[in-house]
Amino acid sequence: MKLPSIIITQQDADRLEALLERLSEQNFPGKEQLEAELDRATIVSPRDVPGDIVTMNSKVLFRTGEGKEFSLKLVYPKDSDGSPENISILAPVGSALLGLKEGDTISWPINGGAMQVQVIKVTEQPERDGNFAL
Repeated sequence: MKLPSIIITQQDADRLEALLERLSEQNFPGKEQLEAELDRATIVSPRDVPGDIVTMNSKVLFRTGEGKEFSLKLVYPKDSDGSPENISILAPVGSALLGLKEGDTISWPINGGAMQVQVIKVTEQPERDGNFAL
C-alpha cells in the first residue's frame, strides 16, 4: 500500500523532534517510524494547515482494519493521562494518524505485523478553531 501524503505543522514537527531526541529506541520501539513520518511530511505554518488534517491535539474519528470505530484526541505523552478519550502520539495508532487527512488510509507496522487505520473525520482541530498555542 502506497503511503498517503501527510501534512504537519512546523510547531508540531519541532515539538515532536525535541521529544524524539529524548527517547531511546528501547523506550519507544516506534521511534524510527515516527522519525520517518516527520522526514516525509510536508511542513506548514499552523495558520496554513487545512482543517481536515490530523494535527496534535486534534480529535479524530477513525476506523481500524477490523472495522472498529474510535473517536480519540491525539496528544503528547505529557497529556496522556490514561483517559480513554486520549491517544498518545507514541502509541502506534497515534503515530499512524498524525498528518493524515479525512478519507486517508495508512498501513502501520505493529508487533511484527501491520494495522490499517482510516480517518473518517477530524471533529476538532486546534488550528481550525484559531488556537495556535496548543
